[in-house]
Amino acid sequence: MADDDTSGFRAGRTALVVRVPEAEPVVRGWRERFDPSARAGVPAHVTVLYPFLDESRVDASVHSALTDVLAGHPCFDLRFEKCGRLPDVLYLVPEPDTPLKRLTEAVAARWPEAPPYGGRFTEIVPHLTVAQGREDAVLEEIETDLADGLPFTSRVSSVELLVHDGTRWRERASFALGTARPSGEVS
Repeated sequence: MADDDTSGFRAGRTALVVRVPEAEPVVRGWRERFDPSARAGVPAHVTVLYPFLDESRVDASVHSALTDVLAGHPCFDLRFEKCGRLPDVLYLVPEPDTPLKRLTEAVAARWPEAPPYGGRFTEIVPHLTVAQGREDAVLEEIETDLADGLPFTSRVSSVELLVHDGTRWRERASFALGTARPSGEVS
């Protein structure tokens, strides 16, 4: 959930994210210092959709629809081997990024009232934010340090619904992705 400071974290705001626990040893210290979402309780992640629906709208029918939409996508592996930059943001690049883009596109198509990043950006750029709002020299120092922890791989098998309670982000639900059949298997 890059590109937001803590003022954007209001009670009832929701997000859909892919957790990347394998990234924690590599990025935790930097994220705690330079990523407001980490300080607000969000683990290392790649955002699928932020902001999602207000918590007051996330009822059993939304849970059911999320289950259906996300189960239609197979589990996949991501590899993180380099850093990337957005304006004032240093992030780890997930490869391949196509499965992440497809998740975002599917959820946004189902809930067009919740476009990625509130519609502020036209291009979907999946990323794992490490630091934001810092000058280039700081981002370069962080990037150099991160090189020792790369590459690593993460298996994506679910998408988490996070809700901000006014103080911290909390996991509200987890939605499993479908399982892909081995190539050549016939149903």
